[in-house]
Amino acid sequence: MNCFSFLFWKKGSSSATQSSEVDIDFSDIENVIRYSYKELKVATGEFSPANKIGEGGFGSVYKGKLRNDTLAAIKVLSAESRQGVKEFLTEIKVISSIEHENLVKLYGCCVEGNHRILVYEYLENNSLAQTLLGGGHNSIQFSWDVRRNICIGVARGLVFLHDVVQPHIIHRDIKASNILLDKSLQPKISDFGLAKLIPANLTHISTLVAGTAGYLAPEYAIRSQVTRKSDVYSFGVLLLEIVSGKCNTNRRLPLGERYLLVKAWYLYESGEMESLVDIFLDEEVNVEEAIRFCKIGLLCTQDSLQLRPSMSTVLDMLLGETDVNEEKMAKPGLIFDITEGRERGKQKGKAEVENASSSLVDSGRQGDSSLSGIADSFATMTFTSIYDRSN
Repeated sequence: MNCFSFLFWKKGSSSATQSSEVDIDFSDIENVIRYSYKELKVATGEFSPANKIGEGGFGSVYKGKLRNDTLAAIKVLSAESRQGVKEFLTEIKVISSIEHENLVKLYGCCVEGNHRILVYEYLENNSLAQTLLGGGHNSIQFSWDVRRNICIGVARGLVFLHDVVQPHIIHRDIKASNILLDKSLQPKISDFGLAKLIPANLTHISTLVAGTAGYLAPEYAIRSQVTRKSDVYSFGVLLLEIVSGKCNTNRRLPLGERYLLVKAWYLYESGEMESLVDIFLDEEVNVEEAIRFCKIGLLCTQDSLQLRPSMSTVLDMLLGETDVNEEKMAKPGLIFDITEGRERGKQKGKAEVENASSSLVDSGRQGDSSLSGIADSFATMTFTSIYDRSN
């Protein structure tokens, strides 16, 4: 079996520079309504804080009512937004040309002066990050059936992007905060600002690395080559989060217990995967199916992208139409934050990373207490030119 792969993510370092103000060409964009800034200002009550439903590094999202009484989610990019003109145009071009029940629908946009605004369908139940993983109080009951349907719905959306749409689309930022839920808790993939189009005759695209720590495939970060298997890796992490009800990284825990992938692999090797299933699930949970979903998550996050299944195969496994082949299951690839090394004062060099990986694998075979020992057996290496989209 392979060792864990390590990269240490430097928060705040970015390969992307802020785009300067440029003319935006809409000549090749169809099916998009152009809203005036005044119209959207009225729709949101002058962008009232009472109507704000989300906020991040890109800016703010407001709930608004359009002139035809349609509710909308109005995404206002701030002047300091990490999403520049290029990403803004990408999001419009990609999502305006396709339609699927598990993809968020774009109504239109506004471009006036330095205002850049996207207008999406309004989804009543926000994102998985804010509801299932947010830790706050909400009235949504995430039963096993609901979680199962969310996993399958996201998989269907990715199969559509990867296999049906021409040219194929790599999302590049699959994560809990980009999975929105409608009033029936049906999932919809959102935020296509980082999406890449990949023709059928290409296996990968070389590009600046972009994505979110915890969901980023290691080989993508190392070689800057993005493939559809990069999305598969991110989906695998998301799958484990949905089943466990836990975020992929929890920095409030001791260093050795922070990473969901590390814990999932240990429980898999020790035959205790049932312990990964969310304790808040009711008695009607199908434990056998939940464990199968966890194993699929591990298959998706294997270090070698060649070993990861395609999203169409993942969907078939989730539906029970294809067996989960554990015969060649290998350890996940994992990316750590460079700040972890600073906490222990253990920063060493690039040459020591491989030895640290081996130490982690050896310690992982010694029992549950060894999970805490992980903190004492790693080195760090810096990897610049990563665009952190943690919001």
